[in-house]
Amino acid sequence: MKKLLLVLCVAICSCSEAAGPDPTPAPQPEPELALKNEFHGQLKVSSGQLTDLDGEEVMLRGVSFGWHNWWPRFYTSSTVNWLKSDWNVNLVRAAMGVDPDGAYLDNPDFAKQKVKAVVDAAIEADIYVIIDWHSHDLYQEEAKEFFAEMAQTYGDHPHVIYELFNEPDDESWAEVKAYSEEIIAEIRKYDPDNLILVGSPTWSQDIHLVAEDPILNQENLMYVLHFYAGTHKDYLRERAEAAHQSGLPLFVSECAGMEASGDGPIDEASWASWLSWMESRKISWAAWSIADKDETCSMLLPTASSTGEWADSDLKPWAKIVKSALK
Repeated sequence: MKKLLLVLCVAICSCSEAAGPDPTPAPQPEPELALKNEFHGQLKVSSGQLTDLDGEEVMLRGVSFGWHNWWPRFYTSSTVNWLKSDWNVNLVRAAMGVDPDGAYLDNPDFAKQKVKAVVDAAIEADIYVIIDWHSHDLYQEEAKEFFAEMAQTYGDHPHVIYELFNEPDDESWAEVKAYSEEIIAEIRKYDPDNLILVGSPTWSQDIHLVAEDPILNQENLMYVLHFYAGTHKDYLRERAEAAHQSGLPLFVSECAGMEASGDGPIDEASWASWLSWMESRKISWAAWSIADKDETCSMLLPTASSTGEWADSDLKPWAKIVKSALK
């Protein structure tokens, strides 16, 4: 009997010791969505996709600032930091106005000051930043000079992306291509590997023309597609899908949910279709825009501070939709 009791005791004690006290729960990995604002280091274009240096596909998501000459007050380091911490972006776009009154051609020093404020803050925050030549017309010599300076200043930072021509309007692809090749050559004198974005005709929507005749013998190029979901629907997405399937590297550097005017109602169903398309194909995107103009696409109300720390009451409906997509 004693022997039997001893065996039972040993068995019970062994089980108890094996189980032990309730273990401390193992740390759980953050949900995948929380990694949307991850910094991936040096970017590379491989087989039509944006990747890191190990060949892993990556995706950038974020927002574009409005034209610097009209909404300079938001071009601050505090705004960049707020967008990263509260909106979860890993990409911002500094939209440097080129030719309207008060823009780069009138006041280049002020324009570069505003752009550099955003770029420096993005580098410090470890997110990516697009330096956007925000024009609808060709200014080749001015662009060469500007991008040469930017490449010399920031070419050692993998955070920086160059967008050569925001939205060509009436220019042909042959004209845009020739212009782009000149600017690319200028950038590559000082920066051999950072990502370059090339615009396409008709407000960066004629991506099918680019797919038929892309720029050759250049690495780390992607081609810009812009859409406004209230106007641009299945036909443009089908065009973009065909270009994507052909292997053309696409980057949506400007998009929004309303009409192409930037105003009118938000077409949430069309936006959802576009968002699903981009996410499923890992096509990076930046939504338009951080500004407080009285229009649908400007995300902020005039009550919004110039340094972030925005309450929900400072945000327009489009801002809340974008912020939700970034989380």
